[in-house]
Amino acid sequence: MPDIPAGPADEVPSGIRAAAVLVLAEAAALAVTALVLLVLAFVHTTTRLWAAVSIVGFALVGAAVLALCGRGLLRLRPSARSPVILVQLLALPVGYSLGIQAGRVLVGVPILLVAIAVLVLLLLPASRQALDRVL
Repeated sequence: MPDIPAGPADEVPSGIRAAAVLVLAEAAALAVTALVLLVLAFVHTTTRLWAAVSIVGFALVGAAVLALCGRGLLRLRPSARSPVILVQLLALPVGYSLGIQAGRVLVGVPILLVAIAVLVLLLLPASRQALDRVL
């Protein structure tokens, strides 16, 4: 199927646009975190450099997937919705355990709030209607 950008008839609903912006912000934050971890892996002495670099690699892959999904949401691609919802559902316990249980409120609470916001925005009736597939 050709990649046709959304036109005036396919106006992106504000809920999807806001969700896409949040997902793209998550992708950027994950990429920055990966780069910081990479610098820390080489600056500090570690006996398992390969493990640190592999974690950075997984974080960069995750950032790329989130960026592609955010772009897909902006183009009203129904296939972008499921991975975004899955990532947000996985982010909920991470944000809760970091922010509430571990006491790292400045890290965990934003993860938790963004995940909740994206889920709510994608489950709005206008968002669901715009992303429904025609069978």
